[in-house]
Amino acid sequence: MLGLSRHIVTGLIEAGFVAPTRGKRNEWRFTFQDLTLLRTAHALQTQGIAPRRILRSLSRLKATLPGELPLTGLRITAVGDDVAVRDRTGRLQSGDGQLLMDFDIAPVAGSVTILERAPAAPKRASDEPDARDLYLSALALEATDPAVAEATYLRALALAPDLEDAYLNLGAMWDEAGRYSELVRLSAAAVEHCPDCALIHFNLAVALDHLERLEEAAASYERSLTLDPTLADAHYNLAQLHEQAGDEQGALRHYSAYRRLQR
Repeated sequence: MLGLSRHIVTGLIEAGFVAPTRGKRNEWRFTFQDLTLLRTAHALQTQGIAPRRILRSLSRLKATLPGELPLTGLRITAVGDDVAVRDRTGRLQSGDGQLLMDFDIAPVAGSVTILERAPAAPKRASDEPDARDLYLSALALEATDPAVAEATYLRALALAPDLEDAYLNLGAMWDEAGRYSELVRLSAAAVEHCPDCALIHFNLAVALDHLERLEEAAASYERSLTLDPTLADAHYNLAQLHEQAGDEQGALRHYSAYRRLQR
């Protein structure tokens, strides 16, 4: 839902940066700290950095950091063409020489506090927040005040009905809360405005699946796979639907695709 390739996510799991559990449909379930690091990887990817370079750089940095420092609490940004860790004493080179990683760390009462700097967004002439401002505010509020975060995501979508990230994040919150009827309505609106986003079709399918609207769910899973055949969880869920319907050949086809992607 963060827009990361499966290669990067599995690489971060294998490197020990995130440790998700499996849900009842065998989907990955990430903690908030996991999602923080995954958002960091996504930020690097959106700056045009190749997945292999992201994973290599993070792995090398991991080996140089103090063991007591929680990796999932770090804020990492790419700046320039070098790799470094910045702490209170200065910048430490990791040895990669390709990216510059920025960590803002301050000790408080014997523990580590992370100081996040929200990226500056341009203001409108009226100085009212625009859709991107609202999206960033909602993102920051998810962990501390989910009700306000939800309302802020909805305000952002009212201003920018094609804001894909807001649909995905709000959808994740409603999925976690089991609000599947609302998630169907949200995802249907998202499909209208972002018809080429595979993850939005996948979210719609998951909500329909939970509501036992199985034929519609299967169609949405199929659409998500048409847009992105590497969505392993869509293959797995669709295989289960085929199995429930007695379509053994269809189930086998999607289970096989799921296993190939997992390897």
